[in-house]
Amino acid sequence: MSTELVVDDFAPFAGDPSVRLVSLMDHSPGQRQFVSVEKYREYNQGRYGLSDGQVDDLVRKRLEERSRYADRHRRAITALCREHGLTTASHDDATAAHVDEAVRDGAAIAEFPTTMEAAEAARDHGLAVLAGAPNLVRGRSHSGNVSARELAARGLLEILSSDYVPASMVHGAFLLHVREGVPLTEAIAMVSFFPACRVGFDDRGEIAVGKRADLIRVRLSADLPVVRGVWCLGERVA
Repeated sequence: MSTELVVDDFAPFAGDPSVRLVSLMDHSPGQRQFVSVEKYREYNQGRYGLSDGQVDDLVRKRLEERSRYADRHRRAITALCREHGLTTASHDDATAAHVDEAVRDGAAIAEFPTTMEAAEAARDHGLAVLAGAPNLVRGRSHSGNVSARELAARGLLEILSSDYVPASMVHGAFLLHVREGVPLTEAIAMVSFFPACRVGFDDRGEIAVGKRADLIRVRLSADLPVVRGVWCLGERVA
């Protein structure tokens, strides 16, 4: 939200019927995922090979952009989402104040809260706490944030997302059942029913009369779930 053209870039998609969920992100240094500016520096130098001078220039530029655009653009994007009935998720909340901001903006999902404080505040306010399934499979966050297992152990976790690794969703759901004692029906609902409800899909997410009948058949092989069949709208496709 802290770049010059983000609202102009987003606006044409706000009325697209295929867009149902919008994540409100601020990845500028000193914020949320990068509450430590040194971590921001390390990330960009490690990923992009920037020199000390180049990363100094980047930090200055991003801080200037955030000061100029972030709050105004967040208001503009949330207004577009309300106008078009789009569900919003607050991304990388690190503090209770971040969650308060999400509640003010009408968010329904706390996407990847980075701390237990933020996750607890989100649940207290009725937001769905979402964590990445790869975090759960690995046993920890790749960036040192709160672990999905700890969120599940405290009864805070409602939704698992693929977070760039689609196969991790089924794997993560079974790990919740096997390792964390979450009932299998509830664990599977974290990748089906609960996200569907939160985004407003009332035609899917559960096996019930009148629903889409999007199904998978899974076999456990040494505690690893292997997909053996896929049905879409009741028709087998794999």
